[in-house]
Amino acid sequence: MRVLFILCLLLSLPLPAVARIAGPVEVINPAAARDLPGIRKSGELRVLVNQSRNSSGEVKGQSIGVEYQRLRALEQYLNRNGRDGRSVRLKVIPKAKDQLLAALQRGEGDLVAPGELLSSQGGGNVLASEAIRRDVPVVIVARQGNRRYQRLEQLAGRSLSLPVGSIAKDALHDINSKLEARKLKPIVVEWVDPTLAVEDVLEMVQAGIFDFTAVELHIAERWAKVMPKLRIDRHLVLDDQGDMRWYMRRDAPMLSASVDRFLEGYRVPDDQDAAFQRVYRRLYKVHSPMGRAERQRLERVRPVLQRYAEQNDFDWLALAALAFKESTLNPAARGSSGATGLMQITPAAARSVGISDISRVENNVQASAKYLAKIRRGFFNSPRLNERERMAFVLAGYNLGPQRVQSLRAEARRRGLNPDQWFFQVERVAMEELGMGVVSYVNAVNKYYLAYARERYSLEPSQQKVSMRK
Repeated sequence: MRVLFILCLLLSLPLPAVARIAGPVEVINPAAARDLPGIRKSGELRVLVNQSRNSSGEVKGQSIGVEYQRLRALEQYLNRNGRDGRSVRLKVIPKAKDQLLAALQRGEGDLVAPGELLSSQGGGNVLASEAIRRDVPVVIVARQGNRRYQRLEQLAGRSLSLPVGSIAKDALHDINSKLEARKLKPIVVEWVDPTLAVEDVLEMVQAGIFDFTAVELHIAERWAKVMPKLRIDRHLVLDDQGDMRWYMRRDAPMLSASVDRFLEGYRVPDDQDAAFQRVYRRLYKVHSPMGRAERQRLERVRPVLQRYAEQNDFDWLALAALAFKESTLNPAARGSSGATGLMQITPAAARSVGISDISRVENNVQASAKYLAKIRRGFFNSPRLNERERMAFVLAGYNLGPQRVQSLRAEARRRGLNPDQWFFQVERVAMEELGMGVVSYVNAVNKYYLAYARERYSLEPSQQKVSMRK
């Protein structure tokens, strides 16, 4: 009885917090794999894809992700070569890049198609396909006009901004060991917010928000077509030994053999990036909100932003980011449909929260903050939402209307996506059904918020630190 009492006491103690880190999650009891006969019987090939838009995005029927056309060709190949007459359709399951191999081992999918280099440290039960690209260089990318370095050691002490799961992590470990041997400072990794994928980091480098990133050369070249201010430093190579591959379970040998046969004969279409360039060339691109003039404009409106953010339980930097996207912090801005002022709120929306004369900055900000709070309270108040996702849904509702956002969540749930996650989940439905408008809007505000949050302590007077809600 004494032993049982002690055991119960130990079990009642709080468990230690565990930080989310990049890399595969340990899978203690992997589920049994489905090989090709089981897949054909089910009629469904479950493909775990990197959730980034670069890897698996689709906009109103147009494929902009690098893996989509290859996967559709695999679907056609499997159906063309099936002997039992049963057709197979793809079920695309988006996951964070650093969680793909763990999800494969848990039995959540049959195939991983990452669209980027992926460390295959997923355990002995993971089998890589034939190489899609061999010896892929991972290179430094900066903004045109920034200082150009000739050798990697010149980056000692500088910061590289990387998305979670970046393959550059492994290469930097070796490079930093060599720098340490020469008594030089290491290259510092800034792991960016998990709401940012590789394409978001590149956009923020182009804007001058981040100084440097590291990315696979062919990905950098692809995005440079629509982000002309990027500079690809091809001579600064972190690593060139990695191969791009797909991944399957080792206990699915028939699927593995079929995938390898398909990849051996597959050729990338000449027009693969036509839709990608058509979509992204027209899109709004962020620019730095931290220039001298931009900071001066922010300081002029900071007190009113802080006042009404606090009254309505928002982080004032979130309101600042929204104002920068809406008007570049110009209180005299005039938009379409009667949208007015710093926050570009309409007279009808202001009246719905009891505010008039939104030509005055004070009223404009108050009306916007109250209207955002009304959307949050009426539609996105569930405790299931974390604060970052809640704010994303509120912003989407501010731009699109909260009822339409709720319908997108319902469709996401129907498809097996997470209806409580805007980034990379519900936004996929928005991209496919509505286009990039609201997706680009929420992403831009999020990037401005993150740019401000990096400089929070320089933006807030020391006697008025405002806690950040997360």
